[in-house]
Amino acid sequence: MNSKQWSRRQVLTGTARAAAGAAITGQLLGMGTNLASAQMPHPDPLHDDRLTFVTSTEASPWQTGSVLKPTFSWEMLNLNVDPATASKTRRPIEGFGACFNELGWTSLSALSEQDREAVLRELFDPSTGARFSYCRMPIGANDFATGAYSYDETDGDFELNHFSIDHDKQTLIPFIHAAQRYQPKLRLWASPWTPPSWMKRNRFYAEAAAFPGMGFKDNGIRPDQVGHEGEDMFIQEPRYFEAYARYFGRFIDAYRAEGIHVDMVMPQNEFNSAQNFPSCTWTAEGLAHFLHHLGPEMDHRGVDIFFGTMERGNRKLLEAIMADKAVAPFIKGVGIQWAGKNALPEIHREFPNLAIYQSEQECGDGMNAWTYTSYCWQLMKHYLRSGASGYMYWNISTDLSGKSTWGWAQNALVSVDTSAKNYRFNHDYYLLKHLTHFVDVGARAAEVTGTCDDALGFLNPDGTLVLLIRNELSHTQLVQVELPGRAFALELLPDSISTLSVKSS
Repeated sequence: MNSKQWSRRQVLTGTARAAAGAAITGQLLGMGTNLASAQMPHPDPLHDDRLTFVTSTEASPWQTGSVLKPTFSWEMLNLNVDPATASKTRRPIEGFGACFNELGWTSLSALSEQDREAVLRELFDPSTGARFSYCRMPIGANDFATGAYSYDETDGDFELNHFSIDHDKQTLIPFIHAAQRYQPKLRLWASPWTPPSWMKRNRFYAEAAAFPGMGFKDNGIRPDQVGHEGEDMFIQEPRYFEAYARYFGRFIDAYRAEGIHVDMVMPQNEFNSAQNFPSCTWTAEGLAHFLHHLGPEMDHRGVDIFFGTMERGNRKLLEAIMADKAVAPFIKGVGIQWAGKNALPEIHREFPNLAIYQSEQECGDGMNAWTYTSYCWQLMKHYLRSGASGYMYWNISTDLSGKSTWGWAQNALVSVDTSAKNYRFNHDYYLLKHLTHFVDVGARAAEVTGTCDDALGFLNPDGTLVLLIRNELSHTQLVQVELPGRAFALELLPDSISTLSVKSS
């Protein structure tokens, strides 16, 4: 397929002829003529089995879009992509997924077995749907757990004689096993929200009272137990560090015995945030002390360590870790979420050898609105343009309220009506599917240029080119895509997200 290149002279000549012809026709038929629509030839559909074009709007997700032969219009945007720009120096995509939370499983368990399996197949089957390949899980309780717990709440049990993952056998383990039936090669990484409470200075799972005005539940914390950003709430003593590192090791071993392999950990979720749900604040220096113990414990199990999850836009937090020469070799990457995104470009430039994961897409307010999905597109574009090689959503599923055990309503890929026993996929799911259904593990980012800047490009290992394109306008927009030796036009529906897949042959 060859591109039709329009010079200014050809455009003006064609316009004049079309306008003159239209005027004569209008006079003969006694009809009015819309001069604007007559100025350019009507674009013809293009039928090519090598092209797949899917588009989603608020009202109509995942529909086949229109691919047209090369054309021209006064308001056409252009999008130039050269597969050769998929630099071998950029880290390839390592996977996409979401987090296995307890309330995700309890909500899906309200469905019939047939419906639950349909959801899991859509999310994890590598031949259809979202094709999730790399997911997150908690080590112990998080804010979407059924309640506060750890794997060893026996005070002073430094030998971990009472360590047990029995709690997880009711929720997280069957959830992950169910996903593995559709994706046997599913990869996992994990992080704690809190250590066992006896390892913390406040001897409590949380570090903040319920935030006023947000409908959060009272957790019973005392004023003297409240923690603060910039302090180490974990007890900074060698025997506590040693026991906690072995706690991580016991977690890895216990899950492997269940047929679930976790191949990467991050030492603490949001270590700057004192929350009314399971949480633990650390300083970067405190985490460095712990990593002296965690590093060897994970290393002899073949488990990687990432620094994170990092939720502040301050690259100095990572610099403090990497400055410790004994700890730095253990750090293979960094997990970034929330305000951490502001430091992402600097981190990628300063530490190009570290993998970067978007470790948790921001959770929203439980309304699952299309407007928030539009914001999530901007997040996705920022992370994947700035060097992220993994992208993880947060909640896989919640009930219709979207509320955590502690009362915070958040978005999810799937909402379940536990009374009616039915479900729906939300807008965020289709946005993520526009990426994950087409972009393979091992794909590399490809540079996109032109007047259509709201786009992402990838080159899959098999040579397939994938383009994600957003049209935030309230009217249809034509975009001419130019590849080496071929061109075509796309009709972007109003306020839509679209994916074009172009096979190499």
